[in-house]
Amino acid sequence: MRGISRASLSELEERLAPMTASAATAMPLGNELLTVAGLLSSQPALRRALADPSRPAEARSALATSLLTGRVSEATASLVAAAVAARWSLPGDLTDAVEQLAAEAIVAAADAEGRLDELEDELFRFSRVVASQPELRIVLTNPFVSADTKRALLEHLLAGKVTPEALRLITEATVSPLGRSLDVSLEHYAQLAARRRELLVAEVRAAVALTSQQRARLAATLATAYGHQVHLNVVLDPKVAGGMTVRVGDDLIDGSVATRLAGARRKLAS
Repeated sequence: MRGISRASLSELEERLAPMTASAATAMPLGNELLTVAGLLSSQPALRRALADPSRPAEARSALATSLLTGRVSEATASLVAAAVAARWSLPGDLTDAVEQLAAEAIVAAADAEGRLDELEDELFRFSRVVASQPELRIVLTNPFVSADTKRALLEHLLAGKVTPEALRLITEATVSPLGRSLDVSLEHYAQLAARRRELLVAEVRAAVALTSQQRARLAATLATAYGHQVHLNVVLDPKVAGGMTVRVGDDLIDGSVATRLAGARRKLAS
């Protein structure tokens, strides 16, 4: 995914981050987004309508909202509405983006539960198992074997033996590959887990919510400064009184008006 599509996905990832702060919200969100990705994949006419750049973004968003209201949570519906309102180089990029957001939400759930390393290892080990057992690979990749049969087989083989997040992603890679091979899908999900593990987390305190552009600029600035991608946890704090404070590990970057005023008062009193 490149160009316009890559930029749109990046903005959606910024929207996704605060929705996946806990496993209780991240996992259901990921499951619902996977359902939406499956719908887009199986309905080419709908996919084209929702990604058609000649239609106003508001109309595309309204169509998605009308289809999803009452069927998924408000969080999922709002994120999908934002996705279809964005610009995509190809209609298929919309499906890929929703599926990636879903996987990132499930990875975030594993992270929140302290299972990120396990998830990455389990995805890798399962790919090795499939590579070493041709009969299993044939069943899992055969398009004439029903999705229910594949799900039941994976449940029998893996339930209780891997994390819930690994089972969900392995099942998705098997049942709804979105044009990718099983190996490529498993590797993609493992890379998402590895990428999240390498993220630095910055706690940002601001008096007002940051726009998506402000979040993107701040994340890019911090990534340049620290040499790693940075995930922003934004906390609204009226005491900041303008500007913001940013904490990355033990580093505190304080640009708030309140701190500057306190410093001025100390100088006057000395």
